[in-house]
Amino acid sequence: QIIVDDDDSKIWSLYDAGPRSIRCPLIFLPPVSGTADVFFQQILALTGWGYRVIALQYPVYWDHLEFCDGFRKLLDHLQLDKVHLFGASLGGFLAQKFAEYTHKSPRVQSLILCNAFSDTSIFNQTWTANSFWLMPAFMLKKIVLGNFASGPLDPEMADGIDFMVDRLESLGQSELASRLTLNCQNSYVEPHKIRDIPVTIMDVFDQSALSTEAKEEMYKLYPNARRAHLKTGGNFPYLCRSAEVNLYIQIHLLQFHGTRYAAIDPSMVSAEELEVQKISLHTSNEQEEQ
Repeated sequence: QIIVDDDDSKIWSLYDAGPRSIRCPLIFLPPVSGTADVFFQQILALTGWGYRVIALQYPVYWDHLEFCDGFRKLLDHLQLDKVHLFGASLGGFLAQKFAEYTHKSPRVQSLILCNAFSDTSIFNQTWTANSFWLMPAFMLKKIVLGNFASGPLDPEMADGIDFMVDRLESLGQSELASRLTLNCQNSYVEPHKIRDIPVTIMDVFDQSALSTEAKEEMYKLYPNARRAHLKTGGNFPYLCRSAEVNLYIQIHLLQFHGTRYAAIDPSMVSAEELEVQKISLHTSNEQEEQ
């Protein structure tokens, strides 16, 4: 747990795993309902392959600028000059805002945006954003749970949702209220400030909290982004489709191998192995489509 602001109540919790010699790790930013440990499947797999990954839980921040400033101080504290960011939902929005915020002296080497959005107005909640701080915790939890998938689900997805509900229960009123405020406060990403950053857009074809319009908007903003489509996975593919998500993360990070922005220990890189994995993913996708 790390405090980087003058305000002692703002505590960042994080898991930092993998080789410390890596100076450009992959950092995970959770969604509204998530804590740092929702990415445990990524931490376990990626560190096993030699990557350095950090999963974060952010303290209470009420606006995007304040969050970006706190996050920059955290990176300074960890002595990380540049990082790769994986953001899920709200985490994806904050990752883009941070890249925009630091565009004059860039701190973000690349982005993986999972079920992410670029404009908060899609939630039609901008008018209530200023009243979340007044609401009791049970009401805030109800708002968040309203976006969780319902109906018949396969076991992995059901487990993923149970896990997220459990994490949601662990969040206090101010944590939830502040995240919902960040999620719905009127704001959008200015793509011209981050157009040079390599981006992978990861989304699912089944039911998730994101509308088709919001997804289309992301493709328009990042016309050159790589796309990682998951046939299923709902709101939390990193939990219930972790093998596919982890493979897409590796494919994204592959372009930095052998450079100073590699997130992996060079001695652990085996190009042939990854090539085989890419082919197997391609074949399995083709089989699914038939």
